[in-house]
Amino acid sequence: MEEFNEYHLDPQQFPFLNTLQENWQTIRDEFTFFKNKASEEELRFAHEVMGPKSKTVKTKGTAKYSAFGVLFQGLLIEDYIRVHQIKHPEYDGENVAEKVFQLRERYFPKLSEIIEKTNSTNDNILRNVYYGTFHPGLDVKLHVNYNLHTNRGYLGLIVPEGDIAMKICHDTFYWHEGEFMVLDHSYPHCPHNYTEHERTVLVVDFFKPDKPREDVIRMEQEFVEERMQENPYSLGVFGKNDKAQVEDFVKYGLSHQLEWDKALNT
Repeated sequence: MEEFNEYHLDPQQFPFLNTLQENWQTIRDEFTFFKNKASEEELRFAHEVMGPKSKTVKTKGTAKYSAFGVLFQGLLIEDYIRVHQIKHPEYDGENVAEKVFQLRERYFPKLSEIIEKTNSTNDNILRNVYYGTFHPGLDVKLHVNYNLHTNRGYLGLIVPEGDIAMKICHDTFYWHEGEFMVLDHSYPHCPHNYTEHERTVLVVDFFKPDKPREDVIRMEQEFVEERMQENPYSLGVFGKNDKAQVEDFVKYGLSHQLEWDKALNT
């Protein structure tokens, strides 16, 4: 029987995730159809406009992490772009929000429907929903996602065999297709993909149900305002406070990891 703790959470605590999990194959099929049938322009547009960008989360080596999605801070991606008036100079003269809407409607209708239905019956509990792909050889440096108001669920969609894992504090967890892994990312963690194949999950950030809703809404607003000033292309997901501090390494007994990361930068 799988063991859970303060940072590795039992998905059964969060029944609002059930519909996403029950439809994992449909969600995967929408992703693979988009990947295989979309034009090069559409693929590039999705990764440049519809995914959160981080300036602080670093990787070891050249392997990359790519992401794009349909929901950010409780808003569908086109609404988020409009509300925050995000500019994309490379698409100057185009209606980016309308283009995002058309792409989302064309390729991700079922995922969008499930999100809207879940939020309509659970007081908008889902905050960010996006596809995250680890490319072969990816090794992300130890960091935190300082989101005290949310937990992060990963729904396994394409998970090849091999060493693809999340290290968090002193534990190592593995993704499985059709299953959720739920973590509290305010603890130090570092994922990796030491295989020759891509791994893709559906990343689902949601309000912590055990905290007063007015408190988590306030925290989200504060984080989003700060992060959008730092980097509007973060879509409010990542910020400078995601970088692990020396205190984080020491607090969780990870001093050896700190020395390893320092050595990689020399």
